[in-house]
Amino acid sequence: MSALLPTIDEDFIDPLSADAMEAARRRQAQLAKPPGSLGRLEELSIQLAGIRDTLDVTVDRKMLLVFAADNGVVSEGVSSAPQSVSRIQADNISMYRTGAGVLARRLGVRIRVCDVGLREDAKSPDVVPEKIACGTGNIALGPAMTRGEAEDAFWTGLMQAGIACTEADAVAIGEMGIGNTTTASAVLAALLGVDPEEVTGRGGGLTDDMLQHKIQVIRQALAVNRPDPEDPVDVLSKVGGLDLAAMCGAFLGCAHSRRPAIVDGFPCAVAALLAMRICPAVRDYMIPSHASAEPGFRLAMEALHLKPFLHLDMRLGEGSGALLAFPILDAACTVLRDMASFDDAGIDDSYLNEIRAQEDPL
Repeated sequence: MSALLPTIDEDFIDPLSADAMEAARRRQAQLAKPPGSLGRLEELSIQLAGIRDTLDVTVDRKMLLVFAADNGVVSEGVSSAPQSVSRIQADNISMYRTGAGVLARRLGVRIRVCDVGLREDAKSPDVVPEKIACGTGNIALGPAMTRGEAEDAFWTGLMQAGIACTEADAVAIGEMGIGNTTTASAVLAALLGVDPEEVTGRGGGLTDDMLQHKIQVIRQALAVNRPDPEDPVDVLSKVGGLDLAAMCGAFLGCAHSRRPAIVDGFPCAVAALLAMRICPAVRDYMIPSHASAEPGFRLAMEALHLKPFLHLDMRLGEGSGALLAFPILDAACTVLRDMASFDDAGIDDSYLNEIRAQEDPL
């Protein structure tokens, strides 16, 4: 728990329902299939039962929650795209025009985009105005934001997730902010105590020279700001971003509402790690989606003890990879709820007794 967020304690998030998870395990053992033959789908169905405290779990209502913000470090030339793209794409996501937008439309997922820190106001009426500041400062020269702004963004994300959870059975978390792979790399390097070169990638397609420059900028930001790795809010305020802070809060908000939260790519994974550093119980409510091509993603997943379901070399952001996990959640729920048991199928499962005895010799 972060001392800076005293109201987020061990009681803020309920543990997964042990009774529902045990019932789901028994149900999986009775289904007409060899034990474990559906692999991680079985594990996921048990987790979802524990999250929702029921065997009759569904994810029929789906939502993508995107936080948009600008990052002042873009002025250091760390991005291949101009900063104006943040606002333009935030508008386009809300209108289902981007990669994430068309996937969401196809998959039947509602989109909620929140402006927590765009320099320019969104033009789309569908973007929720929750602006904390008009972008952050240049972390190469000083802190990204004040501590109060970081906390405000955190609480905004938490509250927006609470709203989303009243309308959805599962929530995918995403972001839109040019330059946020730089801030995510800086945050992760600070949290893990590693050199930025280990966690920094090409983002939107940097050249070799631009990548080396990006790494040097992050090193400078860490030296200038000296974030405290034991204090997640200090790290956020000094080298993070308003989108990262809001996503961090959103993970806690979903867990508080007993809804699964799907982790997208690299910036989202870093926000998830920040959330776990604030309240470890939040991890049980996280669903990994795809393995981002960014090098820091693997280290973030290892720190979270999560393993992505999909390996598609994606690096778009916007929550696009997280959207592709919804069919996997649907499949896990359907198997648990609708698949025939041995008794239903009229199959004598006594042939499995030897296998079960080997798995559980006691």
